[in-house]
Amino acid sequence: MNIRAMVRKLALQEDLNFLLTNRVPRIALTHLMGWFSRIEHPLVCRWSIAIWRLFAELDLSDAASDRFRSLHECFTRRLRDGARPLDHAADVLVSPCDAIVGACGRIEGALVLQAKGFPYSLDDLLLDPDLAAAHRDGTYVTLRLTSAMYHRFHAPADLRVERVTYVSGDTWNVNPIALRRVERLFCRNERAVIECRLEAGRLPLTLVPVAAILVASMRLTFIDVLLHLRYRGANRMACDVRLAKGAEMGWFEHGSTIIVLVPPRYALCPDVRSGVTLRMGEPLLRLQRATLT
Repeated sequence: MNIRAMVRKLALQEDLNFLLTNRVPRIALTHLMGWFSRIEHPLVCRWSIAIWRLFAELDLSDAASDRFRSLHECFTRRLRDGARPLDHAADVLVSPCDAIVGACGRIEGALVLQAKGFPYSLDDLLLDPDLAAAHRDGTYVTLRLTSAMYHRFHAPADLRVERVTYVSGDTWNVNPIALRRVERLFCRNERAVIECRLEAGRLPLTLVPVAAILVASMRLTFIDVLLHLRYRGANRMACDVRLAKGAEMGWFEHGSTIIVLVPPRYALCPDVRSGVTLRMGEPLLRLQRATLT
């Protein structure tokens, strides 16, 4: 067994993984990673990427450039044109990011699953009773971005962004091991609640990017604010921004999670289920035919 395989095997051992990624000073390590990732030095960058490859299947073949000044540039890389084709069907919401599908399906009243036996409420996640009510009995999808994936996220449909709420919090790991052990994990972590209105039908769509350990910040392209654990500005920011399907919305500075919330008129596309890997632009949710007029 080579060194890479040995490292990955150790990382997958549940107790060790949970210990190394959670029973540590999570916030301090997240600040440290934010500083380290921005060091612009060729040797530091090359060695950091080499170490990263020991733990993950990092594929840079579709990146717009293969030259990076820092680890941060590699984390937040853009893709070459045409690397992520969009499904342009008007009744389809596409995946906003490259991701592995986690828990997904119907929202039971206001309860959502993060893992089997671990429910959480929309009220706790969104911290807005009216917004939670708008998504009662709707549909949700949890999209987990691994560290090696493309970290930018995009509009899943033609939409208007109406408000962003930033919620500071903890930085628990969001991998399946932690989700099976930490109750209400998504409600504890740093996150942004992005309230949107679909241009077709004016239905609500809410995206909740959730940060995690080593995620130094989230950047949204439509507001001039870097959202991170030291942010002390307004928590609620009104917006009035139209974005076309596929338009860039922002990025994480490491792997993390996006929770997609839609009304009950939308259902999961047939191939979308827990464990499936999606690329940005592939079908995620479809407006049910019985509602089309």
